[in-house]
Parts: sequence; structure tokens; C-alpha cells
Amino acid sequence: MVREFTKVGVVGLGTMGAGIAEVLARSGLQVVGVERDDAGVERAHGHLAASTRRAVASGKLTDDEASALLARISTGTQLAALADCELVIEAIPERMDSKKELFAALDALLPEGAVLATNTSALSVTELATGTSRPSAVVGLHWFNPAPVMGLVEVVRTVVTDPSVLADVQALVERVGKTGATAGDRAGFIANALLFGYLNNALRMYESRYASREDIDAAMRLGTGHPMGPLALLDLIGLDSAYEILQAMYVQSRDHRHAPTPLLKQYVSAGLLGRKSGRGLYTYAAPDSPEVLADAASPVAGQASAARPVRSIGVVGTGTMASGIVEVCARAGYDVVFRARGEDKLAAVLRKVELSLDKALQRGRMSEPERMSTLSRISGTTELDDLAHCDLVIEAVVEDLAIKTALFAALDDVLQPGAVLATTTSSLPVIECARVTSRPQDVVGMHWFNPATVMRLVEVVPTVRTAADALQTVVEVCARTGKHPVRCGDRAGFIVNALLFPYLNDAVKMLEARYADIDDIDLAMTRGCGHPMGPFALMDVVGLDVTLAIQRTLYNEFREPGDAPAPMLEHLVRAGYLGRKTGRGFRDSRR
Repeated sequence: MVREFTKVGVVGLGTMGAGIAEVLARSGLQVVGVERDDAGVERAHGHLAASTRRAVASGKLTDDEASALLARISTGTQLAALADCELVIEAIPERMDSKKELFAALDALLPEGAVLATNTSALSVTELATGTSRPSAVVGLHWFNPAPVMGLVEVVRTVVTDPSVLADVQALVERVGKTGATAGDRAGFIANALLFGYLNNALRMYESRYASREDIDAAMRLGTGHPMGPLALLDLIGLDSAYEILQAMYVQSRDHRHAPTPLLKQYVSAGLLGRKSGRGLYTYAAPDSPEVLADAASPVAGQASAARPVRSIGVVGTGTMASGIVEVCARAGYDVVFRARGEDKLAAVLRKVELSLDKALQRGRMSEPERMSTLSRISGTTELDDLAHCDLVIEAVVEDLAIKTALFAALDDVLQPGAVLATTTSSLPVIECARVTSRPQDVVGMHWFNPATVMRLVEVVPTVRTAADALQTVVEVCARTGKHPVRCGDRAGFIVNALLFPYLNDAVKMLEARYADIDDIDLAMTRGCGHPMGPFALMDVVGLDVTLAIQRTLYNEFREPGDAPAPMLEHLVRAGYLGRKTGRGFRDSRR
């Protein structure tokens, strides 16, 4: 039978500890909060008062409920006040020596049967547990900030945690209205173990001047639907906290990808800690302000050149991406001619575009004259020669380098001097397409995201041979079609795939190690980090075969041992479990 806690202690009443105390008291529990000194207690009262005022203002609490909530929380500076608590949650700063000292004191103070929980986000729960006389009654309870708002709590078991204690704590998490994701004890647990490898990778990308901080952040917001870009998120977390978490992860994993980047250490040493200090990777209007100020800290790659005039755009391809690009460009006022390999495929593209425009008309997003005008600007052909007059030609054929290079060689013979050639590849080298032409200066990557009619992001990828005016031409076409261009170098994965797919691969490795199950991992990333989809749900949509192919490309390019494709992913692909398109991937969608 699950135990029902009635009195819970919280040690450390900073932003996180005060939030935990509020959540517990809101559910009717008596809470004893302990801080180091009177100033800390006063700050905690300020946090609690401000948070409950916001809850009342938003209609989540009445005035009477807020008063009753605050009355259930007693505060002080003496650990002795916790002597009759059934559960004590530690929420002090992330230093192992301080936590060990606290746990030893609590172990001596609390009655037999009381449970000790740590809110650590990266340190070893097992190490804390074995320093007490009750290791089977020690668990991790990792709350997410702000605790009153975030719906997830990671419940961390050690190899010696008593199953009944784990069940008691899981029941408490549900009782206070949170969702628990259960994980084993390793640095970062679920969310941080996946999140911080990704954040560190983004820092390396910025450190190498591969892309600007703004473009990295915009790419991940617009390309993957993340609520914040990785560099802005690091500033929000605090660069010092990020450094400590990464360092703890590296000590346990010895994985180079978890070693904090030198740039991160430099920022922390300089006291540039992010929003809380008013400056980090970005500069803010004031400490704790979300307002970003323009500054010169982000590298700008070269000066913009005048763009070449573009009146007519050619599109080669007939798939979903090609059809979307045809529609987007025609709606922006360009004359568009698309090339297909047969009359049936020509008709299919026109049907796709007409259907999409009909939906836009029905939803009030365009008028009938606009629909007819858009269609009048679109023509199809089966001959490459009919693209000869185009100022820009966008290739959107299958992701096969041999096919793409053969097409670029053929287009080189057809197109007029000065025409820009763009490839929509998501991971192949753009320079390989450029080198088979006599005009490598006119070739650029233009990676659209699917569906092109909806997704705002386009990754613009110049090679070392791309002319400045050709690059600017593509940037201006993006702007005219309502897309947000981000610039990056010509290397595997560009920005989005280079950051996204190693994170997905790490999730598979986490599952492979039986560290956590699919549902808990997906839950941690959606409820804990605000991602629109968990990694396994996303891989099933993308396709496990596509995921594996992109991860192999990244591994072959960078030779990072930690990026080797997870064996489980390879096994599933060999078995034909490719995700939604086959009815089964990580989950069975046939049920």
C-alpha cells in the first residue's frame, strides 16, 4: 500500500526550493522550509508572495486559497524544525560536498522510515545515498523551473532504492499534479542528459564561427519547433549552471561531447552568466531582463552584396518538397516553371498545387483572384531546355549525390550565364554539386523544410566557391517568399540536422541501455523541455531509415565516436521497422 505523506520538508528556498514548497502546499501538504540565513528566508517569502499573486491574477487561485497555501508553509533557519517530517527534499546549490554534508545531518535528525530526496539535476544520487545510514530510502526528485508551472518531475532510482519508497514518491508526484518520468541514476538523468549534449554541440558550432548565434537559434526554433534556440536557452539556464552540469556529465561519461566548450568556461570565468547577470551569449537590457540588446558579439560573415535580379524561377522535381516550393515562389509573384520526367508527374504536381491553393481559399488565406493569378504564373515541362531563361533554378530531386551531380552538369549546359543554381539537399556536400559545373560561383545550398508552404526556415549554404551576389540573391528570394534564411557553412547536417540527429541518436542509446523507457524519455523532453514531440515520436514521423542515413552521414563527416549510429536503430531499420510509413517503428502504430 502506498504511503501518503502529510508533512514534507524543503531545504533551500531559492527560486526552485520556494517553487517546490508552493506546489506541495497547494496540494494540502504541510511544508517546513529551511534556509541558510534570515536573508534567505526573506527572499523566499518574496518568491512565494510574488508567485501566489500571479496565480491569483491569472485565476488559478482565489485570495482565500492563496492565504491558506501560504499558511501551510512554515520557514526558518534551523534543520531541527524538520525532525518530524516524513520526506525532506534538498534543493541547495549543485555542490556535492555541500549536499553530502546536508544529507549526513538530515540522516542523523530524521526518524526511521523518513525519505530523503535530492533535487539535483546532474550529481550522483547513489553517492548521496551511500553516505547515509538509509540508502534504500534516498531518491532523486528533479523538478523543472519554474516548479509551479512545469508539469514534469524526474523520479530517479538508484540500484539500492527500495521499490516501495519509489512507489511512495511517485504517488506524491501525481498527488501534487505533476507527471513523473522514472529514470536510473546517471548524470543528467533523462532531460538534461539529452538536452545538454545538444546545447554543448550548439556552443561548439557558435565557437567555430560556423554560424551566428542568431542563425543557430532561429534554425532550431523555426526548423524543429523548439520554444527557444539553444544559445538563448543556455543564457536562461545560466552559463555557470550549464558548465557545472556538463562537467558532472563528463566526469561520469568521459564522452568528449559532454566536455564543456572552452568558450563556455571563458564566459563563466568572466562573470558573463546569462540573463541573471545581464550578459552572456547575448546582452540584455538589465540583469534578469528578457529584453535582448543588439551588440557586436556575434560574428558577421562578410558584407552583403547586391543581389542578381530574379524574375523567373525553375524547379526540378515533382515530390512534396518540389510542389511546395513551386507554390511558394508563384504566390510570391515569381514566374515558375517546373520540370518533371513525364506528363503524369506534371499533372500530379499541378493537382497538388491546386489542392493546396483551394484549401487556402477556403480558409480565407487568399482570394479567388490571387489563386488564379498564382496558377497563371506556373507552367510545367518535361524538358530541361525549357529552364534556359530562368534566373534561379532550385533542384529538389531524390537525396542521391550521383543523381544530383548528373542533374547539375546537365543544367550547366542549359542555363544562361549568371543564373543561380540551388540544391535543396539536407545533408550532402553542396560543393560536390558545384564542382561538376563550369560555374561553381553560382551554386548555393537552399535547404527548405517540409512542408515548404508552412515551414518558415530555409538554410542557405554557400560553398568556398560561392560568389557573394549569388548568395545574396538566394537570401532575397527567401525574404520575398516569406521565409527566414539562416546562413551556415557547407558541412554535413548544416545547422538543424547537425544538432537534432545526434540528440535523437542519444535517445536511442539511452533506451538501448535500459536506462529509461520510450514513454518516459518522450515525456521528459515534451513536458520538461517544451519540445513539440519527444525523440521517439519524432523519429517515427521522420522515418527510422532517414534518421539512420543522416546520422551515418554526420558520423562519417565528423568522426565523433559518440555519434556512431545506435545499434538498436540499425537493427530496427534492417527489420523493416521504419516508423509511421510502415506502421511500426519504435511504437506500433497499427494498434
